[in-house]
Amino acid sequence: MSGRFFRRTNANSIVQKLTVKAVMERDLVRKGDRILIAASGGKDSTVLAWALSAIRPALKIDYELAALHISTDFCACCKKSILAQRLAEWGIPFVDLFVPIVGRLKEGEKMNCYWCSTQRRTELLKYAVENGFNKIALGHHLDDIIETFFMNLCAKGSMSTMPILLRYRKYPVSLIRPLAYLEERQIIECADMLNILSAVCTCPYGLNSKRRDIRRRIADFTGSSGAVKRRILGAMASGDRDLLVE
Repeated sequence: MSGRFFRRTNANSIVQKLTVKAVMERDLVRKGDRILIAASGGKDSTVLAWALSAIRPALKIDYELAALHISTDFCACCKKSILAQRLAEWGIPFVDLFVPIVGRLKEGEKMNCYWCSTQRRTELLKYAVENGFNKIALGHHLDDIIETFFMNLCAKGSMSTMPILLRYRKYPVSLIRPLAYLEERQIIECADMLNILSAVCTCPYGLNSKRRDIRRRIADFTGSSGAVKRRILGAMASGDRDLLVE
């Protein structure tokens, strides 16, 4: 057995195991769910799509998957044909929706990550409601959740982060983050083994400077330990439940 085969099997197994753990512990998927995957074309959402398809036998839950990719007027790097092909191989229908995110900016306003995220989320919700999906799956992982917590704590004085499960009051849709127990490095290893990295999209705006700084600080005081990061997540969840509200 080759070393690469072993690494591939191990990386894929870890992603599946921790995705199942998050789904079961957080009650993210139920029988009859129609789940819309927010497929950005990046490594995280692509691994998410693969994982949700791959863990079906382990979950023994009947649920439906589909993927929505939002094309924009500022990023054309996503290799959508390859993305669509991969999703088809995993039995996931794919829809590409164009949204003029820059075109919606008012005069004098500048493009930023918050504006883009808000516009994408609005379109995801709209599409999900109009097409009968009751859940939207996002590809955020453990590092995203912890970084957001410390960014909100330091910049806003708010103890809040990305919830693993968010039920909307205004819409018949919930947001789920099945990769919440996975570190980014584990997702990268899986993406590499699945040959996903060569065909993913990278946003031209990239990580903002504040998130980069917080990421470095977290790496320093955790020693980049996955166990420490998961204890932080556990502390956030076992304390005030408001910590998990967006």
